[in-house]
Amino acid sequence: MLGSIDCMHWTWKNCPTAWHGMFTGHIHEPTIILEAVASYDLWIWHAFFGLPGSLNDINVLERSYVFSGLDEGSAPHISYKVNGRPYDMGYYLADGIYPSWATLVKTIPAPQGNKHRHFAKEQEGARKDVERAFGVLQSRFAIVRNPARLWDKDNLKHIMMACIIMHNMIVEDERDEHERISRLRKIHGIEKEYDHVDEIPRISLSLERTPTIMEFIANRHRVRDKQMHTQLQEDLVEHLWKKHGAN
Repeated sequence: MLGSIDCMHWTWKNCPTAWHGMFTGHIHEPTIILEAVASYDLWIWHAFFGLPGSLNDINVLERSYVFSGLDEGSAPHISYKVNGRPYDMGYYLADGIYPSWATLVKTIPAPQGNKHRHFAKEQEGARKDVERAFGVLQSRFAIVRNPARLWDKDNLKHIMMACIIMHNMIVEDERDEHERISRLRKIHGIEKEYDHVDEIPRISLSLERTPTIMEFIANRHRVRDKQMHTQLQEDLVEHLWKKHGAN
């Protein structure tokens, strides 16, 4: 799991009158959307800001660059097994509105049976990480908690990104070093003990050539594969049940 993905609406008090219709959505007042991915420790490592509040999470996802590395074939190469089945793409936890893609794991609506109920409970609990990150971000910086009073959307983007950067600086400063090393060892499946984070092997970035248009299309289809999404979800159900639920 790479993190949890969700969107936050920032109310735009001084939105130009001519733009009210475009920026007004289900909140019934002009807002600007922030899409973010947050990890368990509230580190925000993906932020896409600036789309009008009339859009929903699916529209924002289609316009963001969160999967651009996978589409272009330049994302870090990873491999892992779930329930004995190999996978080569990381996944994000998302709520029910998101599409059924191979890189997204959603909860099970109206789960039937102990296995599915246990999975839904674990997924919904872990997915709250990104919502907690939004809450902490707004509690730390009143400027993004209160309605925005500026006129220029670019200035609002600079403010939001500056707050996210400072939020991440605080999270990094408050991290427990030993907990971080233990977490990284668990993520990478490393058995050897390391004294420093710098000694832990890194995931290598791809330095391959630029993909052709056909390779780009094929990668996009892999990311959006509904069959792989279903298979991954079922494997996670079995894995969590064997690991925790059956005990």
